[in-house]
Parts: sequence; structure tokens; C-alpha cells
Amino acid sequence: MIPRADTRLHALIRRIETAIGRRFESSADFHDWSCTDPGAFWTHALMSFGLPFDGDAEPACQGSDMAGARFFPRLRLNAAQWLLWPAEASIEDATAIVVRDESGGREHCTRAELRERALKVAAGLRAAGVRDGDRVVAIGRNSLALTDAFLGTTALGAVWSSVGPELRSAAVLARFGQLAPSVLFVDERYRHHGQQHDLHQHLAEIIRALPSLRLIVRLHAGPGDDIWPAGTLTLGELSDLAPLALDALPRLPFDHPMLILFTSGTTGKPKCLVHGVGGTLLEHLKEHRLHGDYGADDRMLFVTSCGWMMWNWSLSALASAMPLVLYDGSVSYPDADALPRVLADEAITVFGAGPAYFQMLEHLGSRPAERFDLSALRTILSTGSVLHEHQFDWIHAAFGDLRIESISGGTDIVGCFVLGHPMLPAVRGDSTGPGLGMALRVVNEHGIVATGEGDLVCVSPFPSRPVAIWGDADGKRLHQSYYAANPGCWTHGDRALIRPGGSIRILGRSDGVMNIRGVRIGPAEIQSAVQGIAGVREAMAAAQPDPGEPGGERIVLLVVLDDGVTLARPLILQIKRTIRDACSALHVPALVQAVDELPVTHSGKLAEAAVRAALAGRPVVNREALRNPEALIPIAALAVGAGRA
Repeated sequence: MIPRADTRLHALIRRIETAIGRRFESSADFHDWSCTDPGAFWTHALMSFGLPFDGDAEPACQGSDMAGARFFPRLRLNAAQWLLWPAEASIEDATAIVVRDESGGREHCTRAELRERALKVAAGLRAAGVRDGDRVVAIGRNSLALTDAFLGTTALGAVWSSVGPELRSAAVLARFGQLAPSVLFVDERYRHHGQQHDLHQHLAEIIRALPSLRLIVRLHAGPGDDIWPAGTLTLGELSDLAPLALDALPRLPFDHPMLILFTSGTTGKPKCLVHGVGGTLLEHLKEHRLHGDYGADDRMLFVTSCGWMMWNWSLSALASAMPLVLYDGSVSYPDADALPRVLADEAITVFGAGPAYFQMLEHLGSRPAERFDLSALRTILSTGSVLHEHQFDWIHAAFGDLRIESISGGTDIVGCFVLGHPMLPAVRGDSTGPGLGMALRVVNEHGIVATGEGDLVCVSPFPSRPVAIWGDADGKRLHQSYYAANPGCWTHGDRALIRPGGSIRILGRSDGVMNIRGVRIGPAEIQSAVQGIAGVREAMAAAQPDPGEPGGERIVLLVVLDDGVTLARPLILQIKRTIRDACSALHVPALVQAVDELPVTHSGKLAEAAVRAALAGRPVVNREALRNPEALIPIAALAVGAGRA
């Protein structure tokens, strides 16, 4: 039998056992039931969360087809109500959000204050003509102002999309240019590693290229009035109205668009994934309350910018009355212990970052638990790339005896497929197990199997699948992206190993997406940036294991040059500068290498998988599919350990 303990998941299991007249023999037994009858599981989870909605929770799931199933078609809700609704009067004066920055600055607001701020923004947006379904976009740093803008937008049922301030104008327009947004929230400058960065030139380019904008709102107004069109407001001017009433906000269908998140753009412009309000929030509540057992007694800090889905994931913790600490700036300024200092100051209980951050601390010889009081910290989360066994060991040695959870999912599902579980022990080097309600399998030469190594798929419908890709009117692009490869399944694009004991190890991406310090980068963005550089005929970007960062990746850019052109230092610097200016510093390749030709398939497509294998020093399979397999020889010579790095 399942051992009884005082967690939110145990309480839910007890309620479900009573309701259905069944006893679950193990956590695996309960997980299997949640996947076999996902409608019943999600209904019980929804009702246990106690948040407001209208309509009927039945049927919970309409249809059983992976691509076509709809959850809670008769239910209506409002995102801001779920995020801001007081669980009980006693928490009205409790902390909602703290923002810390690299200079030592601190902002703070209570739940009551956050609600008033957000609903004033909602009132201002409504007065400006914003309605449900309008696209509202933001270029912002971590701040209370940006959080106010997000909550005010979702309160009206408008659709939110955001990117961090480090993204260059071309990359921003590749995303926002597809959405025809009505409103733009902007930060005009940001600080990183002690340096102030001014964005006015980039913002002017972006504003000129978005003719659909009806309103621009400056989040932190300062000098630079000359670039702003007539009618531009500061956030204070926008929110200079009485707040809307929380209980009077519109309740919208479960699948109503809430977020548009962007894929990396492996073959062109990033896909604009539309996520519904109900699926997003229900998945996040499941992960926070059931898998993490988080609540009002916790405090979370996850290192993220607003351009990563983990920012949205973190803010959803407000629905569990969990105080959040946001961090703005460099994680290594003014010194390597910038974040551990905040963890101690704010009594953080749940801390999340990418493996590269922990690798940096290890390289610098940091031992946070020896310098700071981290007694409140009980869980460390890691995502963005693989957290290897030795990193589990180092975290335990450096941070203390706490729970380490390697979690993984993605922008595609705005949540996690694999994560922690309060009833199971964490497994060194693996993720503890699959998410409740998600029947994970792998596809390999034996077909779809429950254990083993292969491409990760999910064979049961789940609420946080994207409701659409923006601009994909007939749904063909959505179907091709996630459902076509393995009919009846969601194909996630990760390579995974599912062990007989239930733990799961994510081995990397199945496609060409590169994961650089936790940020997913599509090769097409880099390749597009270098088009037009004199002397560069072709280019191909690919990830390679980083010899200086175990478990991390670096970018290698292969270039085919025009006759008579050599890859001298000035050209390399021009290539890197062009990529940085067009994309971001994270997009800049660690190595630029000239080759005579790029390997292609018989249909003329770049052989990305073959190049990745060659750069990693792995055997290249299916060479017969290549038109010019000999082109791999000089690329394989670039593999770490093959004579050069």
C-alpha cells in the first residue's frame, strides 16, 4: 500500500480512493490510473485546488484522440482570478513577490498590493480598448512592473507574449512580427554584470516594424523621449485608474489563449505556440502542489528571464499562495555568490537554475553552505539541459543535504514531462519520474515501449498541449510538428531513457535545437544572421559537447567560403559580431570553422543529425542517406579529443 504522509498529493490520493472505491498499491499504480483515466484524474485535481470557475467540470475530457481531445469544454475561468484570488484572508498581508537585483536593490509587495497594482493595469488596458484575444507583447527585465503588466493582461483575457531585453531587434521581430500585437510594454534599459545597456535604438527599429501597435507603455520611464510615438504612456499613467473588481473579471473558455511562447526556429521563423489558460494553469498547479508539495510556507527563486517558459511557470506559483523571489541581472555579479547570498537573505526553500550555473560555481570553487545560512532550502530544481551524476554529488556537497530534482519538459507543453515526486526518492543523474496524467513511452527499433532508450512520446492526452500555432489556420503545422511522426502520440523531440524502476533520463534533443546555458537556440536564427556577409556562401550551426563545461554545449559554425576567401581573424570577428547584433551573445559560436562543403541528404537538405554526431565524436548512422558523406571527414576532426577542440 502507499505509505501515508502529510503532503498534498497524499491528501488527493485519499480523496480519490474514497470517491472511486479503490486502493492504490503504489505510486506507480496511482500514476498508471491517472494516465488510463485522465479525465477523472484531472477532474479530481481541479476540484482539490479550490479555485473559482463557472460552468460544468463534466465532461472532463471530450474525445480520446491525442490530437483532438479537449479538456473541460464547458468550464470557464480567469487566469488573474486564479493567480490573485486569496486562499484565505490571513495571507492578504503576506508577501507575494520580492525582486532582488545584482546591485543589491530590493522590491517587495504583498498579495493585496499585487492585486491592486495588476487590476489597475487591467483597468488602464480596458480603457485603451484592449479586449480578450488581443496580443500584448513585452520586452522587459524581471521587475514588479513587468509582473503587473502580465497579470493585468491576463485579467482581460488578452494574450501575453514576452522576451528578455538582451534579444536583438531582428530576433524580436522574428517573433512579435508574426503576432500583429496591439500593445507593447518596454523596458528602455537594463543592467547586466555591472554594465548599463541602453535599448532605445533597438526599440525604435522594433516600433517602426510593428504597425499594428495601438499603445506603447514604458515600464520604467527615463530619458529618451525622442523615440516615443504620440500617445505613449508610462506604466503609472496607464494604471492611474480605479482597479477593476477581481470577482467581476470575465471568465473565458478553458482553451482560451493565454500565452504565446516561441520555439527556437530550427528551420525558419520560430513557431508561435498558443497555450490555453486552463491547460497552462492546471498543469502548473499539478506540478507545484502535487509534485513539489509547495505552498504558502515556501519561497521560490528560479533563475529565468521573461523570454523562457520558466518565468510563466514561476508566476503560476501565486495560485498556490507561494511567495516568489525574482532576480534581475547577472548571477555572478558582483561575485560568484550573488545568488547564494539572496537565498540566505530571503530564506528561499525552492531554488531553480540550469546545470551551467552549478557548473560555474563548481569551477570557481564556491561552497555556498559554508558561507551562508541555507537551512531553509529544501529543494533544488535544475532544467534547461542534462544534470549529470557528478553535479548531483557536487550540489549535495556545496549546498547541503537537500532534495535535487532534474526536471524537463519545454515550451511546447508549457510544463514538465519528467519531474520530482514527493512519494519517491530522487535518483542521482535522472528525473524522479513522469508527470501525473502523462503516459510516457519511448519509440525505438522495437516500436513504442514502456522502458528503454528512444524518442520520448506521450500516449495519453493532457491539458497543456498547445491549442494552436499562431497563423496555422488549418492546423497542419501543429499536426506535423507534434502528432504526425507517431500517430496517436505526442512526439516531444527529446531522446530519453526510461528505466524499469520508473526514473527517466533525458539524453538530449532529437532535432537540431541547441541548448546553450539553458536557452534553446535554433540553428536557423544563426544561419540567417550570417547570410549576406561578403565571402560567406553557406553556413550551418550545430551544438557540440563543451570541453570546458561538462554536460553543457557550445555552438560550432561551419562556413563555406567563396573562392579566394580565407577565414582570417577579421572575418571571424565580423561573423561573431553580426550574430551577436542580430540575435544575442548566447548565439555567438565558440568555434567558426571553414569547410569545403556541407553534408546534405539526397534531397539537398542539410544533414544536421550527421553533423551533430560527427562533432560529438559519435558514429554517424545511415551514411547512405547522404549525397556527400565525405564532407563529414573534416567535421569529425573537430570533435573534442580528435586532435583539436
